[in-house]
Amino acid sequence: MPQTKVIFYREEDGTVPVLEWLDALPRGAVAKLRVKLSRLHELGHELRRPEADYLRDGIYELRVRLQTINYRLLYFFHGNQAAVVSHGIVKERRVPTKEIEAAIERKQAFEKRPSLHTYEER
Repeated sequence: MPQTKVIFYREEDGTVPVLEWLDALPRGAVAKLRVKLSRLHELGHELRRPEADYLRDGIYELRVRLQTINYRLLYFFHGNQAAVVSHGIVKERRVPTKEIEAAIERKQAFEKRPSLHTYEER
């Protein structure tokens, strides 16, 4: 099975919201989220619960729990790529609708101009 390339959504001004968010998190949370991103790279569409789940409209979530906090990265598939478009800390068991809507908007912007909205880590 070919590996999935993990990329991040970049705003038109060049900022990468997900990476800025990761920079502000505790090291333990970042480490666990990085492991999940590696698993997404390795398994792509094959990644399942409890690590990942399908939400709706082509949006998936990577799921991490550290102590009592639920961290989420929202992404979608674009060809052989997984584009990480949004993030959040979830207090309930469900991702808030506004976070999913934001991810859908970014997905639509990305699909119109992938090269403008793609950021790859080196």
